[in-house]
Amino acid sequence: MHLGLIAISGLRVCDQEILQRGLSFPSLAGRAQQIEALPSLGLLTLAGMTPPDITLEYLEVRDVDQDNLPTRFDAVALSTLTATAKEAYRLAARFKEIGTTTILGGLHATLCPEEAQQHIDCLAIGEGESIWPQMMDDLLQNRLKKTYNAKDRPPFNFSNSPIPRFDLLSADRYPRFTVQTQRGCPLSCEFCAASMRLSPIFRTKPIDRIISEIRLLKELYRRPFIEFADDNTFADKKHGRALTKALTKEDIRWFTETDISIADDEDLIKMMRDAGCQQILIGFESPTFATMDGVELKSNWKARRTGQYLKAVETIQKHGITVNGCFIFGMDGDGPESFGNVLDFVQQSGLYDVQLTYLTPFPGTPLHNRLTQEGRILAQDASEKCTLFDINFQPDSMSIDQLRNGYLKLVSKIYHPSFVEQRYRNFRSQIRKRIKAQRTKKSP
Repeated sequence: MHLGLIAISGLRVCDQEILQRGLSFPSLAGRAQQIEALPSLGLLTLAGMTPPDITLEYLEVRDVDQDNLPTRFDAVALSTLTATAKEAYRLAARFKEIGTTTILGGLHATLCPEEAQQHIDCLAIGEGESIWPQMMDDLLQNRLKKTYNAKDRPPFNFSNSPIPRFDLLSADRYPRFTVQTQRGCPLSCEFCAASMRLSPIFRTKPIDRIISEIRLLKELYRRPFIEFADDNTFADKKHGRALTKALTKEDIRWFTETDISIADDEDLIKMMRDAGCQQILIGFESPTFATMDGVELKSNWKARRTGQYLKAVETIQKHGITVNGCFIFGMDGDGPESFGNVLDFVQQSGLYDVQLTYLTPFPGTPLHNRLTQEGRILAQDASEKCTLFDINFQPDSMSIDQLRNGYLKLVSKIYHPSFVEQRYRNFRSQIRKRIKAQRTKKSP
């Protein structure tokens, strides 16, 4: 049995002006290239659970209509984001025409199972680790079912997590590698379409298993840069401390995503810096309480934290870790003034990096359900616009043109090379001052 693991790669943006504008700014283009070069951790993880009598091959496809279709596979497992779901369906159709069995899973397939089922032979719903062994056994026995639903089973126990098959990757293709340390998030943001939608149970992976994955990467690749593929790596501070302590011994550089509560623990921030943390990505969404009010559905946690945003950035960055602040435009209550509010915040805070996106109603999320009920989704069958950089909803406090034009103007300001360099220079200056002060303090 020869199984192809196929990821659909490449940046997707429907609005070509925004795509061209973004790629014209070096700082934004660089991050975009890093993201699109990340391998599919989901497929590599499932590869680590695949029995040895199945031959595996990992491929990436940029153009599902033009790339040469490999004919050597008995079956293929496809990986897709919502934005590339229609491309995945077209690729599946090409494989089915030559008699190759098609399997699809992941977040979009889980959130839109009825849609996905129409295009493939076998659908995996929910966490793949819970159902993959049975699927592979059935595939070998030529009795593969139409659907396997992990939501009918207990949440996957991370103590049994497999080591991803990083050895399937080309040695010179990937500048960064992903490792997962937890799944889910204790927060519940209305717009979120991350791993918490696969399973609502927040879980952490045992430290020894995380370190085993990192050590394998170190064996395979020279000084790998690690991106932790988590929704909120340091939501569990006890686990975060244990992880950071273990990472201190590994001599690696890494990037992660978490919330601003990390700024409450300066000792942990120092540990992270000493363990190789280069940058933290934090979803601020908006610096305005009124906009954030009600976005986090459990306890309104994010809105209650907006007054601490500036202090949080200062606290983290003064210890030598840069912050990549993420902001979303078009949320309810956000008018044209929101662009100026974010620009002011970036200037005041000295944020090292910034990510600007539109509010995106991903299918299956509470946001999509609400906007559908309110008649504010522009096109229901437009998954290709779920890129974070395309508009597919009617804002409630400005027109679509105001949203798009305001966004384009802000992009030109935030990512202008002179403004980027100013932020970078200020950060380096603060670090030099901190080091000088520490040396002065130690001098007799």
